[in-house]
Amino acid sequence: MNIFTEKQALKVYLSKIKAQNKTIGFVPTMGALHQGHLWLIKKAHQKNDIVVVSVFVNPTQFDKKEDLINYPKTLDNDIALLESVSCDVLFHPSVAEIYGEHTVSEKFDFDGLEDQMEGKFREGHFDGVGTIVKTLFEIVGPNRAYFGQKDFQQLQIIKKMVKKYRLPLKIKGCKIFREDDGLAMSSRNIRLTQEHRKAAPLIYKTLEIAKKKFRKHSSSEVTEWVKNKFKKEDLLELEYFTIADEKTLETIKNKESGKEYRAFIAVFAGKIRLIDNIRL
Repeated sequence: MNIFTEKQALKVYLSKIKAQNKTIGFVPTMGALHQGHLWLIKKAHQKNDIVVVSVFVNPTQFDKKEDLINYPKTLDNDIALLESVSCDVLFHPSVAEIYGEHTVSEKFDFDGLEDQMEGKFREGHFDGVGTIVKTLFEIVGPNRAYFGQKDFQQLQIIKKMVKKYRLPLKIKGCKIFREDDGLAMSSRNIRLTQEHRKAAPLIYKTLEIAKKKFRKHSSSEVTEWVKNKFKKEDLLELEYFTIADEKTLETIKNKESGKEYRAFIAVFAGKIRLIDNIRL
């Protein structure tokens, strides 16, 4: 596996790959890799000649400095995992290499997608996401980029960005990879206390029951049921639960035939914030 820390050196290397008409699959990550990331890399291998993975903890998408400071950094382990799935290239730049002297994000208009759910609770988050993902796309120049559906809102926003900026690549969304007890895999999971880790699978179990209830009950009834469910929990605090249109991400009032809906949830397990979703 080739490891690069400077964008110009990576561009030169990849330009030779592209000159051979080889395709590039790209998996951007913030490190602390788990099996969900490895699944994305395996999917990328299936359709591309080489796979590039970036490991970069992007400061501009954190709305709280505490979360940025505490975000797990496990580069040695990440490298070992990447080598285990035959990753071709790792790009691990510094903040200065990406942002220069000024670590600030661009301003984006995602046609309102950024104002829903995560956008309501994490100010500036999607400007940071848009900035780093667009920058990485420009550096790597991939044919396809792969993202997990756990961050479904992010996935939709990146698709919107690619369309609005007419970026020459395809975005591939991949299934949520889960632990045996249903908890969505996340780099944050390793920061859970033993007690909170034991309680956390309730998040997905609640989504599964909400899905069943949605067949016979209204969106507001299901939402109220979920809120009441978490009021009884001492270890988990519900930040939001919403049933939204998959395309607009707007919370629905009434069901309409022909539309696709998804339930989204954010929960605090102690200080650790966990998100998940399920198609209804």
